[in-house]
Amino acid sequence: MQSIKGNIVDIVARKVYPGEVFISDTGCIERIEPVSEVCSLYLCPGFVDAHVHIESSMLMPREFARMVVKRGTLAVMNDPHEIANVLGVPGVEMMVADARESVIKIYTGIPSCVPATPLDSSGAEINARNVEAMAGSGEYAFLSEMMNVPGVLSADPVVMDKLSAAKKYGLPVDGHAPGLKGEDLKKYVAAGISTDHECVTLEEAECKIKNGMKILIREGSAARNFDALHPLIGKYPDAVLFCTDDSHPDDVMENGHIDKLVKRALALGYDLFDVLQVATRNAVQHYRVDLGMLQVGDAADFIVVDNLTDFSVKEACVNGQNVLHRPVVWKNTALRMNNFCHKKIKISDLSRKFSGKITVISVQDAEILTGKSVYSGTPAENLESDLEKDLLKLVYLNRYHNGSPQIAYISGIGIKTGAFASSISHDSHNILAIGTNDADLADAINAVIEAKGGIFVKNESGLSGLPLPVGGIVTDLPADFVAKEYAALNRKIHSMGASLHAPLMTLSFMALLVIPQIKIGERGLFDYSIFDFLRNT
Repeated sequence: MQSIKGNIVDIVARKVYPGEVFISDTGCIERIEPVSEVCSLYLCPGFVDAHVHIESSMLMPREFARMVVKRGTLAVMNDPHEIANVLGVPGVEMMVADARESVIKIYTGIPSCVPATPLDSSGAEINARNVEAMAGSGEYAFLSEMMNVPGVLSADPVVMDKLSAAKKYGLPVDGHAPGLKGEDLKKYVAAGISTDHECVTLEEAECKIKNGMKILIREGSAARNFDALHPLIGKYPDAVLFCTDDSHPDDVMENGHIDKLVKRALALGYDLFDVLQVATRNAVQHYRVDLGMLQVGDAADFIVVDNLTDFSVKEACVNGQNVLHRPVVWKNTALRMNNFCHKKIKISDLSRKFSGKITVISVQDAEILTGKSVYSGTPAENLESDLEKDLLKLVYLNRYHNGSPQIAYISGIGIKTGAFASSISHDSHNILAIGTNDADLADAINAVIEAKGGIFVKNESGLSGLPLPVGGIVTDLPADFVAKEYAALNRKIHSMGASLHAPLMTLSFMALLVIPQIKIGERGLFDYSIFDFLRNT
């Protein structure tokens, strides 16, 4: 039996006291005894990311885990929705197998909406039979975000079968319902959906809490809602969780993971135990998972920090083992599974006649919600851009089969030269590109096609990029390398004039039809308010 002394942060009893934790050979806490000596370190439950798509870090689960454990995260509720849209159940199983070897506890959800809507074109489908089989396997902890809100409200049989499978096996169901309210919200909650991470206003979040939902305060690399929602911590500490949803490795390494939300909340004056409850225990209780909370009989899962302000992690214990500096055993991803079929395009494929007026997608920093505006100008055979009015061409190209690109226009990006393209585009992960001219757009898009997935930037100095060989959205390279390369690409886009903090992350959401208001998809511009494609735009 081993033991460790320190100031015990007991979030159940809501007290901190010097003590000694005795850990059995099976990795559980056998007993905790108070001690009289002064302890310089603190033993604290590990943080939980209550909703994350690991694939959005562009890392495999093992490498993602090595990155976030340094920030005190010991568990994540992972929704493999992204890889599922590319590769289906085999892709999810690949990620689950990799997650088993991680240094933290990765609890995987069953993707509920693959494709996200019937209007999307993904590389695979997860149907109700798949959900039933996955739910019954015992491998999965929850049903991931039910973003097909119209399907829930209309009691679509396929949607209801998926919800029934989750209920049958006792799995919590995550929600995804931006702006939903009134009777529609009540009907959505009545279907068994218990969380939401899409709130952007305090009013919306409180309404959903009063209707019985748990609210996940999200602070990712693109969508950042902490500033708007943090009052929930003091008012509803039992009903709030922290999550990142989508974060890139350079952001995590520079700014932190769940720890950054803990530190920001404490700096605002919120009670230590309320904050830690939101960051740890609420997720464990809601999802009914086995991450220990520093209680007798729990798994010996905790972090060792030098203070309760900065939470600088000195050790991280999972099932009684210090995993913070566990040696890396590198493996090549034997199954570099992918699904990429499109041939290279020609510059002329991107030409679009301009009649004098078009609908434009308007973006703003730190939001994945978009607005709708109208651009007017002189008719032309091909409108590439209008840099004076911050109008750029936006291209959508289905990567699963050969076809013509969809062309639209976007404002709020700010680049004055060049183009950038990516096969990371939620949720179906087709190719998206933004550019000032068709030649650079074609070069960036063709670089993605040639690499069978990745992120590429083209400007006057040439092409640079990050290939993503696993599903076209993930690499099996180390986190520090990926973070460095990704940060360099963002810097290059900023040097081209981009005003957004995370232009690549913002681009990745421009085909996400289930987020208001205007996006681009398989048949052009899509309006969330009517949940259909626009005509004559």
